Amino acid sequence: MSNIFLISDQHYNHKNFLNFLDEAGNKIRPFTDVEEMDEYMIFCHNSVVKPQDKVYFLGDVCFNKKTLDIIMPRLNGTKVLIKGNHDNLKLTQYQEYFKDVRASHQLDKYVLSHIPLHPDHMGRWANGCIHGHLHQCKVMKDGVEDPNYINVSVECINYTPISLEELKKKCPGKQ
Repeated sequence: MSNIFLISDQHYNHKNFLNFLDEAGNKIRPFTDVEEMDEYMIFCHNSVVKPQDKVYFLGDVCFNKKTLDIIMPRLNGTKVLIKGNHDNLKLTQYQEYFKDVRASHQLDKYVLSHIPLHPDHMGRWANGCIHGHLHQCKVMKDGVEDPNYINVSVECINYTPISLEELKKKCPGKQ
């Protein structure tokens, strides 16, 4: 039986990302170098995703073809890329590793996108927006986390792809 998984913002081999800080001044990612970060994310990915599973990557996978060629063959699953603002390679380069490449996708009345959709455009996706881009941050409304938005950036999901079924249990939407 195959499962569906979601993840965003791995930023494989992005050295500068290790210097990024949150609002409190703490490192966003606790790794000493990109090799440690990349190996940990590959381990986490393959610990839950089996070869027959489908994985939606919601953008910002990596910055260059060399990293794409090194990392993607090591990751289990049939891969679909929802392009992020840092996914700037040519379509043919992504097609070597991803079954499909899209700007967004509808899945079980959720919209999958890299950047959270504006609230005025959420009406047709009854269960909400599954997105990345914000890393450790959440979409807020009136001082609380907005339940219409689900952030699957690696920092929010312990660097491990989350299954659609688990996500539905945590954030059931308006099923």
